Amino acid sequence: MSEELFTNLAIFVLSLLVGFEVMSKIPATLQTPMMSGANAIHGVVVVGAFVIAAEANSWPFYILAFLGAFFAAVNVAGGYTVTDRMLGMFDRKPAAKQEEADHK
Repeated sequence: MSEELFTNLAIFVLSLLVGFEVMSKIPATLQTPMMSGANAIHGVVVVGAFVIAAEANSWPFYILAFLGAFFAAVNVAGGYTVTDRMLGMFDRKPAAKQEEADHK
């Protein structure tokens, strides 16, 4: 194993551990705002996958770059969908507003 690969693997493993530790400490009330921030970060991952694709010089690297960009894009779209649904749970229903007005 080359030194560069070992360094990159060590950084990857450390980032997984730090990410897990940070995520486990966030209270449930902050999950929605944190998710929106994470979606923005995954937009950077999509750009990074494009940069890697530009540097690719063989088919396995092209396939890996495509998969990285695809999964990052799916994660961004899914994250915004889930965030929108979660925020929708806090909206009042039109019928509830009308009933409130009738009671006053």
